Amino acid sequence: MRWLIDGMNVIGTRPDGWWKNRDEAMLRLVDLLERWAAADGEDVTVVFERPPRPAIRSTVIEVTHAPRPRRDAADDEIVRRLKLHPDPAQVLVVTSDRWLADRAWAEGATVVGAEAFRARLDEG
Repeated sequence: MRWLIDGMNVIGTRPDGWWKNRDEAMLRLVDLLERWAAADGEDVTVVFERPPRPAIRSTVIEVTHAPRPRRDAADDEIVRRLKLHPDPAQVLVVTSDRWLADRAWAEGATVVGAEAFRARLDEG
């Protein structure tokens, strides 16, 4: 299965002050995702609205961002990637955005809520 993760939705599930330093919050999420993906052998792409500064590199997961930073730009990028996937039924989209969830379901993907997914990461 392929995971397409709306990064800021997952970050936003915990009111831990992430808004004070979004780049640090992105780095912490990528670290959690790397450990989870490595342990479970998952194929993961996390999508952010804008590129983190400094850039985050990973050999375990794909870290990417929307081509043009703006509100909900990650949603559009996830839908674009989902449409390019040869078998959307093999994709799990992680989001708390209703619009994105509806689009993902329409393409045939499975949707996992950001809060439930974050709980899975925190357990691991």
